[in-house]
Amino acid sequence: MTATGTGEGAPALVGRRPVLVTGGAGFIGSNIADRLARDGHDVLVYDALARPGVERNLAWLQGTHSARISVVKADVRDDAALADAARDAAAVFHLAAQVAVTTSLADPASDFDINVRSTFRLLEALRRRDRPAPLVFASTNKVYGDLADVALESTNRAYLPRDPNIRRYGISEQRPLDFHTPYGCSKGAADQYVLDYARSFGVPTVVLRMSCIYGQRQMGTEDQGWVAHFAISALEDRPVSIFGDGSQVRDVMDVSDAVEAYLAAWQRIGSVGGRAFNLGGGPANAISLRDLLDHLGGLTGRPVRTEYLDWRSGDQRWFVADARAARAALGLRAPVPWRRGVDALARWLQAERGLDALAAAPLAGVA
Repeated sequence: MTATGTGEGAPALVGRRPVLVTGGAGFIGSNIADRLARDGHDVLVYDALARPGVERNLAWLQGTHSARISVVKADVRDDAALADAARDAAAVFHLAAQVAVTTSLADPASDFDINVRSTFRLLEALRRRDRPAPLVFASTNKVYGDLADVALESTNRAYLPRDPNIRRYGISEQRPLDFHTPYGCSKGAADQYVLDYARSFGVPTVVLRMSCIYGQRQMGTEDQGWVAHFAISALEDRPVSIFGDGSQVRDVMDVSDAVEAYLAAWQRIGSVGGRAFNLGGGPANAISLRDLLDHLGGLTGRPVRTEYLDWRSGDQRWFVADARAARAALGLRAPVPWRRGVDALARWLQAERGLDALAAAPLAGVA
């Protein structure tokens, strides 16, 4: 049965306990909801549909899984609607958030309300249940701050750490937290609340501190979702604004790998509850902005037009997640190689946006 809420309460699924996905029409949320429905779970998508384009994700979910997807259209700041949605949930994947550093600087009060207060209210709703449902929380690498103390060297294409262990493995969960910008503070505070509700109240929770996730159903913008934003700009021959020098490095991860991690965290909640894990593509998938631009230029057959602007507040020149703990504890497979994943994203965007054929050769043989 498919039903749509209005913020006045979640639709009842008689005899069923749905899995709640907040932000379930968004990029990662819609991919998690799709996987859950394909695995036979009933899914309650909770989303305000505030981000442009996510209504297409929701329509796709409902069209693909009409018997499994139910919807509550509501803001996570609506305490009553959020508590009602969590009341009978078998598990909660909490992805609804304010996701842009720039927006947090412009409106820190809303950033706090969405990222901290709403997470707290959701945790409280779960705590008050006779048996709290597991919660898997989407955190961010921004909880580690700007990493300004990590000594770097530049190759003119990419920054690299001087420390050989950091260069080989990345940033681990042992790194001290250091919140920068209102976004870093709000996500970091929520991260710590989620962990403490496991410690203080026995709510089974897991935190995933994500690096850069990309893939199908991503509505990339200049402020968030940079891999898809670069790909869309390249396909449409629009200029890309580079904040900094383009040598900054991130480890990118295909969304299919992220979904595996989220579901494994739920499935293994008994052994991993109360822990935080870094999640990203790791050193093998660490690329600079310049690397991605060059690859997209090869796909489209023309250089990606760029303009360079000043660095943004709190931007990390280098971040690569040491995801060894997550791979071991969650039993994760090796991540999709970034070129193959980006090629698949570009072709999905081409079809989704009705663009002309790419200039590149078929994907066969791409590493």
